[in-house]
Amino acid sequence: MKNFLLVFLGGGIGSALRYLISKALNPYISSFYLGTFGVNMLGCLLIGLILGLSARYSSLSNTTVLFLTAGFCGGFTTFSSFALENYGLLREGQTLSFLLYILGSVILGILAVAAGLWLVKALS
Repeated sequence: MKNFLLVFLGGGIGSALRYLISKALNPYISSFYLGTFGVNMLGCLLIGLILGLSARYSSLSNTTVLFLTAGFCGGFTTFSSFALENYGLLREGQTLSFLLYILGSVILGILAVAAGLWLVKALS
């Protein structure tokens, strides 16, 4: 239950911060989601730094790493988790799984959004 609460709290903080950053930066370029892009890239950098530091130094407890990675980074952007998982697939030499996961996630994700919008429209 403690781990669940840590992820819940970290996720809430990360989500709120993502919202504020995206709201502040997205209007700057009308044809590009600068805030969302920036949050995604920053989240990837942060999750790499956190995991790298936790591997190098034992001063970060497992609960702190969980709070920061699955919680904060996961709430800040699920893209960071997605990128980390893909990095793991590449590191393990799972090239086909890597390609399928990336292409499937992006293409099917966009199609799922379109399907949801279509379903609402069709059922209205």
